[in-house]
Amino acid sequence: MAMNPAGHPAEAVPMQGRYDGLPGQPGAATVVQYTTVNITSEPPQDHIIWSLCCFVYSNPCCLGLAALIFSIKARDRKVAGDLNGARHYGSTARCLNIWATVLGSIMILISFIVIIVMSVQAHNAVNRYSSYNYNTRWRK
Repeated sequence: MAMNPAGHPAEAVPMQGRYDGLPGQPGAATVVQYTTVNITSEPPQDHIIWSLCCFVYSNPCCLGLAALIFSIKARDRKVAGDLNGARHYGSTARCLNIWATVLGSIMILISFIVIIVMSVQAHNAVNRYSSYNYNTRWRK
């Protein structure tokens, strides 16, 4: 007896209708074996935590809000049993989260660079001004 991958015996079901074999052979019933395959795929992810972080901490161009909305839709679809819809909304939320994270990181990096350059320029200007006043005051 044949076994399927899940360990259950395979079912033998005769085909309905007439089967004409090779010429000269009488018609015979054909046996088709059906096996049940237990596909264990992981449930679709909704990325709700990542979406909340993007919404709260880095929300450039409202991408964090859009990602949060798609994450909630993915969770609703998963609860309703529509796994394909949940996968679609989850992948859209993941894409929006990636863009929000990248754009937010770039904005933070540019902000740090601007602050450092401005503080260095201000420090240099203060040093030039103070040394200029000190030198001109004592020359007279």
